[in-house]
Amino acid sequence: MVAQVIACSASVVRAPVPIAPPVNTTETEIASNRAADSLLTDVRSLDTGIVVEMRYATANNFTGAPLPGYLANRAFLRGPAAAALALVERDLRREGLGLKVFDAYRPVRATLAMVEWTQRANRPDLLRDGYIASRSRHNLGLAIDLTLINLRTGAELDMGTPFDTFSANAHTANASGAAAANRQRLKSAMEKEGFTNYDQEWWHYTYDLPNPLRFDRVIQ
Repeated sequence: MVAQVIACSASVVRAPVPIAPPVNTTETEIASNRAADSLLTDVRSLDTGIVVEMRYATANNFTGAPLPGYLANRAFLRGPAAAALALVERDLRREGLGLKVFDAYRPVRATLAMVEWTQRANRPDLLRDGYIASRSRHNLGLAIDLTLINLRTGAELDMGTPFDTFSANAHTANASGAAAANRQRLKSAMEKEGFTNYDQEWWHYTYDLPNPLRFDRVIQ
């Protein structure tokens, strides 16, 4: 869910209701920390080439402060999703490209803090329009926010908007030129390994597993 500070004051463009918003709508109980430790995998343990820049562990995110539950710059996913991500990284490497992760598994407490921020900032539109979810697939360890980088320079590819831009400009199809091509390159690479893009956020991908669990394990 880049070293640019996201300006949450930017105007939000109303968008059509998404067909499949990236939220967990079931009343899934929060699993134990023991279960989280056994089921969540550090993505860099499978491929150290994956760059991790967990925005919510820092003040460089739309809330302007680190979110609770993020105590380290580490990205976790459920095991099969992490393995699929490593395959994406391997395939992109042949083209001189790689992945940079902005967010992956997200503790439930961090999602609740995001919702509370929308209330303090008087931004209920972000919940209404599907940009922030009160029940997020990030809590399941089955969602990831990421972009492409040039392996030689380490620079991010042009995607048209920064991460966490809450406007129609960030919808995956709403780009042209190099940004459109780069979004499609990321989409093709992720879909090849079983990930699905959320069409309102070019950076957001999900991976499906049966019987998902929610977690609130602190990232450390």
